[in-house]
Amino acid sequence: MLIKEITVDEALPIRHQAMWPDKDLDFVRVSGDDEAFHLGLFVDRELVSVVSVFKKEGGAQFRKFATLPKHQGKGLGSKLLVYMIGYVQKKKISKIWCNARVAKVDFYSGFGLTTTKQTFQKSGMDYVVMEKELI
Repeated sequence: MLIKEITVDEALPIRHQAMWPDKDLDFVRVSGDDEAFHLGLFVDRELVSVVSVFKKEGGAQFRKFATLPKHQGKGLGSKLLVYMIGYVQKKKISKIWCNARVAKVDFYSGFGLTTTKQTFQKSGMDYVVMEKELI
């Protein structure tokens, strides 16, 4: 297993396959992708999990955290999330947050993220903003 910084072009196919395979590839692009940093987890030289981090006022938002379906349930996403939190801390970023699918709240809570009162719906999915103070 290897985790390293990758390009957005490397991240897009993983996002697409894992999150919205029934949509167009452009559906998984987000504003700011070119300024964000992207991390990827490789198994046997295959990119299988990605996360993108967008610096913003007050911290950084991580988005498009995705693991290929055939590799889900093996703890790889957890390893990438732990790595990403440490990576962000080294960059002296004081807080991270994400828009978590409501069904994933327990997963993120296990990494110290807490829910806020901010909720919304997008593309038929329910989301809640979760955050973690790092410094």
